[in-house]
Amino acid sequence: MKTLKLRIKDKHANQLNKIAGSVNYAWNYINELSLKHLRRTGKFFSAYDLNTYTKGSGELLGLHSQTLQAINETHAKARKQFKKAKLNWRTNRPDAKRKSLGWIPFKKSAIKLLATRQSGKKSLKSTLQLSLAKGKKLIIEVWDSYNLALYDLNTLEVVQDARGRWYACITVKNHLKQTCGKGSVGIDLGLKESATTSNGDKLTTKQTQKWAKKLAVAQRAKNKQRVKAIHTKIKNTRQDLIHKFTTQLVKDNALIVVGDIKSRSFTSKKTKQAKSTYDAGWFELKRQLEYKCKHASCQLEIVGESYTTQTCSHCHKISDSSPKGRAGLGIREWTCAKCGTWHDRDINAAKNILAVGLDRLAGGITTQ
Repeated sequence: MKTLKLRIKDKHANQLNKIAGSVNYAWNYINELSLKHLRRTGKFFSAYDLNTYTKGSGELLGLHSQTLQAINETHAKARKQFKKAKLNWRTNRPDAKRKSLGWIPFKKSAIKLLATRQSGKKSLKSTLQLSLAKGKKLIIEVWDSYNLALYDLNTLEVVQDARGRWYACITVKNHLKQTCGKGSVGIDLGLKESATTSNGDKLTTKQTQKWAKKLAVAQRAKNKQRVKAIHTKIKNTRQDLIHKFTTQLVKDNALIVVGDIKSRSFTSKKTKQAKSTYDAGWFELKRQLEYKCKHASCQLEIVGESYTTQTCSHCHKISDSSPKGRAGLGIREWTCAKCGTWHDRDINAAKNILAVGLDRLAGGITTQ
């Protein structure tokens, strides 16, 4: 199973806003009901208990019965996950201080793919039918970059972003099983280059600095829409670059070894590297590798990267010329004093990370 995110045409925005208002009403009702029951009995409502109280209300709210069930299940799960007696209220009023982004869940039986057609030379558009209250249907059109006709649709959540744009997040089952390659690669995560492989490939995701001047102008002008647009552009560009990088890695390799670097080590006030660390997108890169490797049956190893920068990948010795500590962060190239081998700092570290992963597999050591 995987999730596809597709952009919904803006012409459906008004209708989706109204439905999202009904979802918020149902959420707030069960939120208050659960709190009162907890105070009275000391027990939490389960999703099954909440279903008995919302049964039959779908026709009044204009929602499908299974949409109400999905709301109840999400509420019960979130309350348990965050260990709270009451969750935040949801509102989509324009004048609200804390506005909730729109959210409408649908289960499998309420979703139907009507058609997928060609739009232009390369793009596709698909039409989806979503069931609402008894006898009512919602027809939406999406820009289909995946070709939904190739998948079995499971569940769907219609979500809104900060700019008011709507997306269909669809969980699907793919009939075409992706396969991995036959190689092996080590990955060193860094700040100058977000990721460097043992093969010499590098990923650069720095977007915040690129848009810093335009963002500053928009912030000084208090143009909130422009600020949101720039932040979205930065996020989407970074995510697209990471997607292309990780997809190619999985296609080419059967074993991927990544250094276990911790973001919090670089985000303290002492290091002054927080912005660069967040811009590197290490968490997103690991997240994508994890689910893509699982889907393609590719093995992913997370290993400790102690001394991988200082150790020569050729003679496996730590020489006096190797970069050490934070003072050595500016050293990007160095020559080993022991064997005379020239190294690119990040590629050398990636090769050592791969060696650690291979030794771990050979020794049967479990991952960290």
